Amino acid sequence: MNDILNLRELLTSARLRQLAAPVLIVMILSMMVLPLPVFLLDVFFTFNIALSVMVMMVAMYARKPLDFSVFPTVLLVTTLLRLSLNVASTRIVLLEGHAGGDAAGKVIEAFGAFLVGGNVAVGLVVFLILTLINFVVITKGAGRIAEVSARFTLDAMPGKQMAIDADLNAGLIDEKEAKRRRKEIGQESDFFGAMDGASKFVRGDAIAGILILLVNIIGGLFVGVMQHDMGAGEAAQVYVLLTIGDGLVAQIPALIISVAAGMVVSRVGDDGDIGSLVIGQLFANPQVMFLTATILGVLGMIPGMPNFVFLLLAALIGALGWYLRQKNLVEAAAEAAPTAAQAAAQPQGEAQEASWNDVAPVDVLGLEVGYRLIPMVDKGQDGELLKRIRGLRKKFAQEVGFLSAPVHIRDNLEFKPNAYRISLKGVEIGGGEAYPGQYLAINPGRVTGPLQGRETKDPAFGLPAYWIDPGQREQAHALGYTVVDASTVVATHLNHLILDHAAELLGRQETQALLDHIGKDAPKLIEDLVPKLLSVSTVQRVLQNLLEEGVNIRDMRTIVEVLAEHAARTQDPLDLTGKVREALGRAIVQSLFPGSAELQVMALEPGLERILMQAMAAGGEGGAIEPGLADTLLRQTAQIAQRQEDIGLPPVLLVPAPLRMLLSRFLRRAVPSLKVIANSEVPESRTIRVTAMVGGNA
Repeated sequence: MNDILNLRELLTSARLRQLAAPVLIVMILSMMVLPLPVFLLDVFFTFNIALSVMVMMVAMYARKPLDFSVFPTVLLVTTLLRLSLNVASTRIVLLEGHAGGDAAGKVIEAFGAFLVGGNVAVGLVVFLILTLINFVVITKGAGRIAEVSARFTLDAMPGKQMAIDADLNAGLIDEKEAKRRRKEIGQESDFFGAMDGASKFVRGDAIAGILILLVNIIGGLFVGVMQHDMGAGEAAQVYVLLTIGDGLVAQIPALIISVAAGMVVSRVGDDGDIGSLVIGQLFANPQVMFLTATILGVLGMIPGMPNFVFLLLAALIGALGWYLRQKNLVEAAAEAAPTAAQAAAQPQGEAQEASWNDVAPVDVLGLEVGYRLIPMVDKGQDGELLKRIRGLRKKFAQEVGFLSAPVHIRDNLEFKPNAYRISLKGVEIGGGEAYPGQYLAINPGRVTGPLQGRETKDPAFGLPAYWIDPGQREQAHALGYTVVDASTVVATHLNHLILDHAAELLGRQETQALLDHIGKDAPKLIEDLVPKLLSVSTVQRVLQNLLEEGVNIRDMRTIVEVLAEHAARTQDPLDLTGKVREALGRAIVQSLFPGSAELQVMALEPGLERILMQAMAAGGEGGAIEPGLADTLLRQTAQIAQRQEDIGLPPVLLVPAPLRMLLSRFLRRAVPSLKVIANSEVPESRTIRVTAMVGGNA
């Protein structure tokens, strides 16, 4: 019974929310037609002022424009509300204005009499100034910003989509997050486009306010003089003052709404609300405070200047600068205290005896960062790079087939502030620099222009790039650059190196853990193989051979079955690797040539193939290839592989099975992107087309 009642309440509240907007619009339109009591008019004027202040507060506390995505609609509704109130108040002013200053309500009377002192001329000047500020300055500027933002956001959409696809392919985000980001990009473009159009409402409202003021003045004078037999001066004093009060009541909320619109469209970044950003950036540097105080102090000493005011402000700003400097010193001392305490804890006299605790194992995967990159990896500060590294390990396990060792992260004060280094088993395998708060604009090869920024290269792939400020992000997208933040740069570099060194990451411990994991689903299969037929080290060597040539080991069931089948005849890891590759041939070919397309490969010229087979038979696996022939083979293979890549084909060399391992190892250093596959690895269902021959001139 309670569940039914709760469901009814939920449905009722949902229906009420759905009816709120239509009812509000109908009420606003009704005010243009139906006469309103003076009390209700005061209530609606007060509500209009409260609504405009509420909108401005929401705009100030929004962290990014899309947090207030309904703002264009709010602009339309508030503009319509003000115009409806203008019509309703005009009706009351013209009908009841002759009865006294409060005939049109207390709000209009207060704005007409109190705010401008009952002076018609002052009221007209104040009204016109407010209208000009709203129309010429704020609304025009906000409209221009919205127009430019809409154009740049639309131009940058392809680049942003590419950046999302790159993050998705690198495993930094999942499909759900990618869909959310794509949706946000579309919403951002729609928002700025809507704001560009909605700003015309506010400009039209300002023009309408001036015209309504003139019409009301003329109408009030006519009604007062012709219908109520008032003198021209008396009619002007009564009706013009009420009209000015009516105009000010409408223009002040309009000005507040325009300021809110300007705040929303002029925001850069999404790190906090407007107040926090202004205070954090404008009053953060004590040197700025000291220089400002000095300049004001010098001006305050000039004869004829308002000395007291200038010197007072100089003293206040100088005191603020002193407070900021002391605060920075205290924070720096607090950061240095733990280090000093650790140093003081060290024994000062005789050195302690060495122990096994002094032997620190080498990290399998290590990431060292300079001190400016610490916030990116600090768990207490919710470092973005930590989340990305966790995502990388998960993506690696899903794609490659085993769980790599965790990345051990530490800071290194000997590094440059923005430097980082990636190490494998204590040996550096990569490094670079990253700049938190900036973005790396990478040139994928088809940009339309250069950027102003710190020129560099993408550390993962060596592409030309620029480190740019956040304000240049939209421009970079529009020019065709792929723009990523600092944590993404480091994560992508780390992911690239992990994939390149996957074979070295598969140690004895990881191999045993992988076998144990497979043994949960197929315990008999693992028991029959390890240790009865093969040792763990032999299985590890076979898996490493596969990983060295870019073959994932996700299909461990097939790998184990093949090893169990052939382990009785050979224990050689190379021979076992060849058998496993034949069993995985369909998957290997599929990864190189997706779909059902034919295999467009390179092949050996028959004469060269015979020479290599003879060298293989004479010299064994080492293969005593004549130096001149080896040089020609390397040079021609590199040239043909480059031509294959230039026409969009993967560089794949098809060779007889006995030559596959020899040529793969021989050519790998000279042509890292080359894949060598054996004839026996190609499924019978796939069609082969030879596009180039290696050794035609050998």
